[in-house]
Amino acid sequence: MEILVCVKRVPDLSENELELNGSDIERDGLVYSVNEPDNYAVEEALRMVQDSGGHVTVATVGGSDDEEVLRREMAMGANTGVLLSDDAFEGSDGRGVATILKAYVQKNNFDLILTGVEADDGAAQVGGMLAAMLDYPFASLVTSIEQNGGKTIKISREIEGGAKELNEIDLPCVLSIQTGINEPRYVGMRGLKQVASREIPEYDAAALGVAGVGAAGAKVTRLDYFLPPAGAGAEMLGGDRDENIARVIELLKAKGGVS
Repeated sequence: MEILVCVKRVPDLSENELELNGSDIERDGLVYSVNEPDNYAVEEALRMVQDSGGHVTVATVGGSDDEEVLRREMAMGANTGVLLSDDAFEGSDGRGVATILKAYVQKNNFDLILTGVEADDGAAQVGGMLAAMLDYPFASLVTSIEQNGGKTIKISREIEGGAKELNEIDLPCVLSIQTGINEPRYVGMRGLKQVASREIPEYDAAALGVAGVGAAGAKVTRLDYFLPPAGAGAEMLGGDRDENIARVIELLKAKGGVS
């Protein structure tokens, strides 16, 4: 099975204390790592090809600094890392990133495309947009994958209320992988050294044949980052049970909860 996993380099929250800076976070001096949900997606792809054979490609939209996450995932076991990089890609919104990935997918023959459930912006858009652009089936919040003879796969996905939903989905398809689907394997310095000199193919806008992406083509623009104003603290009730019940009823009436 030919599997593409879309990954992203993000600030490592275990190594950084983030500070807001207008419409972005303060990025000087930040330590970066692979987006955690994407790492689960790579592990799932590796387990699938271990079971049935195939090839795992990891791709990212970014610059030269983003090669580090590709090499990390290659040290983890991915066969190929691909960098989709061009100054014209800077400032792309979710739709722009999906457009770039779509162009790369159409130059290849992937049976399955995996993304993490979300990246650092938290919008969880790219997987669904990419599937729509390719006219592929899509499922999000995927918590297990079972191979089913080559033309379909069986998946479970997390839905509201802690329940799970079981589906059979045609290939090729796009799946957004939920964290916790597996336990990603450890990547040590030896593995990183082994892939340090491996070639990473790079595709720019001309090679991919894409236009209308980047900041100029973005339909969504981040205006600001801010912390919500702190509200009043909780009221702690210190009376006996009957007094507390009476006070709760009084508060509910005051706020329209009961009449």
